[in-house]
Amino acid sequence: MVLYVLPVSEMHIREPGLVVVDVAAADDVTALAFERMLAGRWATVTAESTTRDPGQPGVRLRCYLDLCQGFTAGS
Repeated sequence: MVLYVLPVSEMHIREPGLVVVDVAAADDVTALAFERMLAGRWATVTAESTTRDPGQPGVRLRCYLDLCQGFTAGS
């Protein structure tokens, strides 16, 4: 079964290196931990909470990465 995913607009990916990541996870803790892992590596616009689809298991989260602004080990 495929859940409905909000469309990605041209604004989200207007230049190379911009990425939209949709996460599906069993629970809030898992989804937010994955998002923190991404944020530790790349410049990230993080979500403040997850969403739930009525009648569906788990949670969803969307975040935005800028791969051109990666963090180095010393940052």
